[in-house]
Amino acid sequence: MGILDGKVALITGGGKGVGLGIASAMSKEGADIFICGRHRRPLAAAADELAANGVRAEYLVGNVSEAADCTAIVDACADRLGGVDILVNNANDAMPIPLLDVTDEDFTRFFQTGPLAVLRLMKACHPLMVARGGGSVINLVTSAAVRWDMATYGPYAAVKEATRSLTRAAGCEWGKDNIRVNAIAPHAMTPSLKWWTEEYPGEADAFVKSIPLGRIGDAEADIGRIAVFLAGQDASYLSGVTIPADGGHSRWG
Repeated sequence: MGILDGKVALITGGGKGVGLGIASAMSKEGADIFICGRHRRPLAAAADELAANGVRAEYLVGNVSEAADCTAIVDACADRLGGVDILVNNANDAMPIPLLDVTDEDFTRFFQTGPLAVLRLMKACHPLMVARGGGSVINLVTSAAVRWDMATYGPYAAVKEATRSLTRAAGCEWGKDNIRVNAIAPHAMTPSLKWWTEEYPGEADAFVKSIPLGRIGDAEADIGRIAVFLAGQDASYLSGVTIPADGGHSRWG
């Protein structure tokens, strides 16, 4: 038996990187998986990979920055898999950029794909979770917000900190509904980070050396397993918190 047998997990940005790592970890614990993203090919490949773990795996192409797409994603998950027990808000369009270079259009887009999408998806999933007796929301944030050197991370950290505030508020407001809401701030080897380590090996080596555990996390074995824990019964008394899954790199609190 798996930790998440009988559960349905909706994971945004689930076709690659951290989203796929979380989806894979959850599928191996018995959860049926619904993933979404903007590109069909990686989603289709990911769904096939997840289904090979013996669970139902569905996907939908959609852009979480669009309100109609958020509604369509949640509706499709409920229609095809019967409901939503776990929501993982992983999709993100923000990136590090100096304050003098960020445009109003950039900042607005970052918020639309970040906290606004998170809020829409959480609200859409709330009644579905209530109907199933409760649920778990996991929002992906960042430890960049607590870096000693915030250069270039201002806009990126701002949208992630907004998501952390929504996480805390939902954790407080929805506890009565048996819905737990937590966040993960990960360091993980994603396709974009892999590219950066290959293009800038000197900087990458220095970065890894600054991590107390001496390595960059694995999207499934490290971040995915923490998500499984947060979604499972062992974390039933945990809500409104941020887990810094970064090998001890950041200094929270």
